[in-house]
Amino acid sequence: MTNEQYQEAIDWLFIQMPNYQIDGQKAYKPGLDNITKLCAYFGNPQEKIKCIHIGGTNGKGSSSNMLASVLQEAGYKVGLYNSPHLIDFTERIKVNGKNCNKEFVFSFIQKLKSIPEDIRPSFFEFTTIMAFEYFYQQQVDYAIIEVGLGGRLDSTNIIQPLVSAITNVQLDHQNILGDTIEEIAGEKAGIIKKNIPVVSGDEKDAVKTIIREKAIKEDAPFIDATRLHSDLSSDLKGNYQQKNIRVVLGIVEELRKLQVKITDKDLETGLLNVHQNTGFIGRWFEFSKDPLTICDTGHNQAGLEHVFSQLNSIDRHKHIILGFVNDKKIDEVMSLLPENSEFYFAKPSINRGRHPEDYENLLQEAKIFYKIFNSVQEAYLSAKERCTNEEMIFIGGSNFIVGDFLEKNLEFKE
Repeated sequence: MTNEQYQEAIDWLFIQMPNYQIDGQKAYKPGLDNITKLCAYFGNPQEKIKCIHIGGTNGKGSSSNMLASVLQEAGYKVGLYNSPHLIDFTERIKVNGKNCNKEFVFSFIQKLKSIPEDIRPSFFEFTTIMAFEYFYQQQVDYAIIEVGLGGRLDSTNIIQPLVSAITNVQLDHQNILGDTIEEIAGEKAGIIKKNIPVVSGDEKDAVKTIIREKAIKEDAPFIDATRLHSDLSSDLKGNYQQKNIRVVLGIVEELRKLQVKITDKDLETGLLNVHQNTGFIGRWFEFSKDPLTICDTGHNQAGLEHVFSQLNSIDRHKHIILGFVNDKKIDEVMSLLPENSEFYFAKPSINRGRHPEDYENLLQEAKIFYKIFNSVQEAYLSAKERCTNEEMIFIGGSNFIVGDFLEKNLEFKE
């Protein structure tokens, strides 16, 4: 297989399949019928691996990578399924921090071309069965599976995990999951299975009640991670990571009850070496010190509130590069923008990317100093030219903005 053949296969995958990452709501295919048929066609590999299921609006990527790092420190071979990717498709499927083998991806795409006509997978359904099959072939000890969107009707919900976790529930994807926190919590709680413990990381009483009631209905032990206390820290920066650490603690305690050997030292070391063990980037990621340049993939109102709050705590003039996709409520973001800042708005390179000219009226109403660019790289080069070493640059607003930036500027080593 040549690099050209691999790229052709990936291009075919993105073009042929309904793809939420590219097309948004019209590509969303809720329900488990399709993934059930797809898994059956490939021999149900998900039934042959031990899984941990992690859902939630924000924090599931950080929490799953923290947990993977802890399990790796304990000596286990760990599969990790996250989405979306930032630079290369293979980032979605990792074993002990190493991206999925490109030869496997290529050959699996060839198999997909011959599946029965009554199965028409979405992009995410395809990547989900690919992850299950890869983890089975790699004979991982544990596979950490991150929910794609929602929970109840998400393709990943076909698994029977050892433990489930819901990091938190915030307003996001309302056009699909519901208009209220309570409706969205109901969808997230759909991953709770009979007799399988669920760790809940949300601090809101209304959300706790919904998750607890679903757990009671399913005879599933309910663990309130917000009641757990720890002095542990992580190399994943961002004030919000303390909440994710508590979720990981809750999961680890449940795994220990299942005789999974994880020492306190494994826990401490794993949390401190997430970048090294899993290759996870994008969450309060320090790209450069001179000038200080931070990336963060927080993209909904709750996530951006945390990120902008932390930016406000840094006493530097800021050059902030932002961009959004079509389904984001940009007016809500405008009220959160950090002070003492210049803004550079750019369009993410994907189809769903929204050009800043479409919402320039909101930028004018916000009375901020801003410029508009056609690409993230143009925005970054402009910000870098204006930024002194006493100031800082921030890149965020969307996974795809961060991905565009890193693809151009990060030496990505496999």
